Amino acid sequence: MSPLLVARLQVLGAALLFSTGGPLIKTSSLSPWQIACFRSAIAATVILVAMPAARRAFGRGSFGIGLAFGATMTLYVLANRTTTAASAVFLQSTAPLYVMLLAPWLLRERTRGRDRLLALALAGGIVLIFFGGSDARSVTAPNPLLGNILGACAGLSWALTVLGLRWLSRRGKGGDAEGAAVAAAGNILAAGVALPLALPVARVDGADLAIVSYLGAGQIAGAYVLLIAGLRSLPAFEASLLLLLEPVASAALGLLVNGERIGRFTVIGASLILMATVAKTWLDRDEPAAETETEQDTEPDAGTSRT
Repeated sequence: MSPLLVARLQVLGAALLFSTGGPLIKTSSLSPWQIACFRSAIAATVILVAMPAARRAFGRGSFGIGLAFGATMTLYVLANRTTTAASAVFLQSTAPLYVMLLAPWLLRERTRGRDRLLALALAGGIVLIFFGGSDARSVTAPNPLLGNILGACAGLSWALTVLGLRWLSRRGKGGDAEGAAVAAAGNILAAGVALPLALPVARVDGADLAIVSYLGAGQIAGAYVLLIAGLRSLPAFEASLLLLLEPVASAALGLLVNGERIGRFTVIGASLILMATVAKTWLDRDEPAAETETEQDTEPDAGTSRT
């Protein structure tokens, strides 16, 4: 196979791994805090073993940005246990809206007219998911409104992670090792914060152990390693489009694995978010890297969803 095809398969593989998080988080009998703690602890360990350069890249910046990344990891788990997997992942995908709003103040980056139009589309998607006839309560989505709030907060914390990674890159420290260090630091912090709320652990059966092991080693760390490898050969524009497989696959898996059916307003809102993201990626494909937000910046792992 050609190196370009291998890179595409690596990015698609990362997107698929990311997408499995929501359905499996709902399947485990562990509490949300236990899942958040154990998943992040395992992910940090695997990242540091698989990418030893990350250990040498640790610094104050890694842990500062890691706070936002760790919050994203934790909020994503909590959102998935209270609302549908589709709502959680699409609300987190509204991070570009917050980046557009915050970048002029935090990074002195200009906002263009078309960005404001795209921001309106993203905001419309949020409103539809929140207030357009929220999905009914169910076993896997016991409190959709709270879960939607947590999902939106995950989008904000993810945007702060993106802005932090961009700030690192401006200082000449935005390479693979620094990105991996942020991901590892964020997971360490997430595990540490969640630990008191995860205790005591009455019992962990084989199924739960398998789920959290996969979530940490495969869904987070494995996806991150694949994504970093793919981004070495693949243009950021193409990678960002391939990564859009994640929210779509996550919603489909939520239906297939958990039987989650989402309302028509959520479908419309999610479609708006998806189309706005595609439009921004397409319009920004030839812009200078310093002035645009690409999905390469937005995966923790790229460092995106991603979670």
